[in-house]
Amino acid sequence: MLRKMLRAGAPIAVIGLGLGAFTLLHAARPEPAREDPELRPTTVYTATVDAVDTQLKVETQGEVRARTALEVVAQVGGRITAVSTEFTEGGRFDAGEVLIELEDTDYQLALRQAEAALAETELAVQQALADADVARKQLAATPNPSALALKKPQIAQARARQAAAEAGLERARLDLARTRISLPFAGRVQAKAVDVGQYVNAGTPLGSVFAVDTVEVRLPLTDRQLAALDLPIGYRAAPGEGRPVAFSADIAGRLHSWRGRLVRLDAAVDPTTRLVYGMAEVDAPYGEGRSAAGMPLAVGLFVNAEIAGRPLENALRIPAAALRPGNAVYVVNSRDRLEMRSVRVLHQGREHAFIDGGLRAGEAVVTSALDNPIEGMALRGEQRPTFAAAGEH
Repeated sequence: MLRKMLRAGAPIAVIGLGLGAFTLLHAARPEPAREDPELRPTTVYTATVDAVDTQLKVETQGEVRARTALEVVAQVGGRITAVSTEFTEGGRFDAGEVLIELEDTDYQLALRQAEAALAETELAVQQALADADVARKQLAATPNPSALALKKPQIAQARARQAAAEAGLERARLDLARTRISLPFAGRVQAKAVDVGQYVNAGTPLGSVFAVDTVEVRLPLTDRQLAALDLPIGYRAAPGEGRPVAFSADIAGRLHSWRGRLVRLDAAVDPTTRLVYGMAEVDAPYGEGRSAAGMPLAVGLFVNAEIAGRPLENALRIPAAALRPGNAVYVVNSRDRLEMRSVRVLHQGREHAFIDGGLRAGEAVVTSALDNPIEGMALRGEQRPTFAAAGEH
């Protein structure tokens, strides 16, 4: 019996001795040295703060629109007898060029009637003057003859009828001229609403056109952008002057650019957007003002705009990527530790930001994303390539 019990308990004893030995060995083994995570630097991209002299450029966008655009309407009624081949969508015309002709037979007749009516009134005036001369001679011996006796009211009436006839003749000539529809400026046709054979009344829309001498681009500006321009609300440039504006747009896979000028700022802040709008102009957009590749600055085109702003001297410049929300900048100090600084931003563009205070030239700022930044954390900076100088955005 005892022998059986010893035989059954032997395996349990062996297992227990093994576990005890493992526990003793594990407890006696020295623990590996733990590396302090604070001592492991995080690799970041950095750039050096530069002190530069530059001119700010304000970036915005807008839609091109014609400075002069209107709907052409008939001023007299009649059947359309001719339409210019250029009076079609996209067609161009010169100042004074006849675009539409109306049947003028009735207006020719009205002109002849007006001429005859004027001739009749002219004869009536001559007759009234002759009658007055006879009356004056007959009443030569009469003291203080009345105006009626001297035929003065008759003369006045005849002359009034003559004046009315002259006005009628002028109106007949004007109506006849209005059967040939033209415009006092060169332009392009945007839409056509009528054609040959159609009868139109006075006031009937015939189409829409716009002038090609100058186009406008309305540009939204924030308060910070106004500060970069250093222009007051309600600004008006002198004729032929204004801040230079560079426009650009990608058309059919090719980048085109045009030159214009900022000529005015609105006199009030938009109550909905809280923005101030500026108006830029480009002369001869379909002629001399076209891009280098010959592309016109077409009405309806959406363009990017860069407006020349105020100059800066010895301003601190950093990449735009280095500026964090709340105007914060991450600096790698001389001990390769993170410093979080608040800065005063003079201007922020697409590529760079210009700072006034909070940084020093030569310091390294973090330009890459940094997850869970902690003040004083260890960093290892890798310098980005030096960015361009002068005339920065």
